Amino acid sequence: MTLVEFAERLGVSDRVVSKWERGGDAATPRPVNQAVLDTFLAKAGAETQGRFVGLLSTRGEAASQIVEPEENPGAASGRYSKHPLDGKLMVKIPEGIFLRGTESEPTWVDGFHIDVFATTNADYARFCTATGHRPPAHWGGARCPRELYAHPVVEVSWHDANAYAAWAGKVLPSAKQWEKSARGTTGTTYPWGNQRTAAKCNVRETGIGATTPVSQFHSGVSPYGVYDLVGNIWEWCSTTSTKGRYELKGSAWTSPFSRADPAAFNDANDFMRDDDTGFRCVVEGEDFPSSGI
Repeated sequence: MTLVEFAERLGVSDRVVSKWERGGDAATPRPVNQAVLDTFLAKAGAETQGRFVGLLSTRGEAASQIVEPEENPGAASGRYSKHPLDGKLMVKIPEGIFLRGTESEPTWVDGFHIDVFATTNADYARFCTATGHRPPAHWGGARCPRELYAHPVVEVSWHDANAYAAWAGKVLPSAKQWEKSARGTTGTTYPWGNQRTAAKCNVRETGIGATTPVSQFHSGVSPYGVYDLVGNIWEWCSTTSTKGRYELKGSAWTSPFSRADPAAFNDANDFMRDDDTGFRCVVEGEDFPSSGI
């Protein structure tokens, strides 16, 4: 599009778009305009999203991020930080009590930061390049297909996920940390509340039949502004259930919505690699590092 066409598509003046271009990296769109930009990007096709991520990658930005959200008015912390090692956006989950499990048991969790988005194929590709780690089978080779850059990496075992976390200077979340990130402190059933709304996530009833970009479901974010804590992929946790098995959280694109409750229990063998299982990471402690860990 021309500059004028692009401005008309967004519903802003061409002077506004020109100002963004002149500002470059220092430009900060108003929240309402940023929301429009995020929405158009989220609705774009896989080719466009892949090109966007590729451009970020060539500029040395965090290639995993399709959207860098503005402060989430509903978030309890509302503050995003970019991790100094893998470049992913993280959000602070403050220390305190939350209502855990199907019985809403009061549970204390120390403060931590969690990845806003699940680990993407683009994130994992940088890890594999840096360490020589084996690529996941669904890539079909050593390189990730461009159209999957913004999708969560899958077909990774617990050991694969843990190796990425160690490389990034992070750890996998405990089941308690993961659940608090998803439900907040008040014991709501889902990240968005108590409404049984399958359209807010990528589950079987949504009818997509595959993973989706990690920033697609804006209306399903958690109270802290964390994406895809219901649906898209099951996520590995650091919590063991029995010897050689670790808890999984979140449900996936293969799951019926009846399994989408973040409080629900699931686990798997630590060597399992499945097409609906991935992960995200945490940094323990409330003080987020400005460089290094």
